[in-house]
Amino acid sequence: MQDLNIAYLQADLKWEDKDANLSHFSHLMEQVRPDTDLILIPETFTTGFPVDPKQFAETVDGPTMQWLREQAKTKNAVIATTFPLDIDGHYYNSLVWMRPDGSYELYFKRHTFTMGGEDKLVERGEKQLIVELKGWRIKPMVCYDIRFPVWARNRYENGQYEYDLAFYLANFPDSRMIVWNTLLVARAIENQAYWIGVNRVGEDANDLHYSGESQVINSRGEVISKAEPYQEAVMHCTLDYEKLERFRKKFPLGPDWDEFEISGLLRSSQ
Repeated sequence: MQDLNIAYLQADLKWEDKDANLSHFSHLMEQVRPDTDLILIPETFTTGFPVDPKQFAETVDGPTMQWLREQAKTKNAVIATTFPLDIDGHYYNSLVWMRPDGSYELYFKRHTFTMGGEDKLVERGEKQLIVELKGWRIKPMVCYDIRFPVWARNRYENGQYEYDLAFYLANFPDSRMIVWNTLLVARAIENQAYWIGVNRVGEDANDLHYSGESQVINSRGEVISKAEPYQEAVMHCTLDYEKLERFRKKFPLGPDWDEFEISGLLRSSQ
């Protein structure tokens, strides 16, 4: 299995200013190394969080999807981020997995943030998503999903793990960073996979401040890459599949995991 080269962008977001954010991220993308396989961008990167989807949601043929297609093609890398999408009159906080050939997958945020009123603005998703890249199986999720371990739970069937890497794209305020830092490590340890959390910096119109603390964690729970707090950064990290496999074989949790089902789940695996 090949190593996976990751770039993650810890950036400030201009409140409800799509054009300014797209321009800024176009500039940041110039710093992404040419050998990168996967580029991760924070949640609701065109507007900040949360916003009225009736004003800001786009369709899958809209300008933000076109920007993602162009950037993925130019960088010859998959890009993952979220923004509000209108799907046949239904609004979602939509994670887009955009490939260099213009094909894509969607994951709709499962756990809408009720304390911030997101549940009144967008519908919650009902499907999990597993995607593949260079032989790696990858599970994308969004921000508030981090607090729900069952939704993130890895599976072990017929000698195989369901995923090797999972990530959260977030707008996670600095007042709750103990949750962010603790749960990212816990998720990596309990699921025997690499985990990445990508968060924004700056402040928003709700007077919330963001420290970022975007990071990559291996299956032992060790932080192997982390951006400086409160600073914009384009970070790079290489994930080593052989190290993951060696640890799984040395300390095989998978066969001892409890079997479970999530009620009403529509599973989607690409």
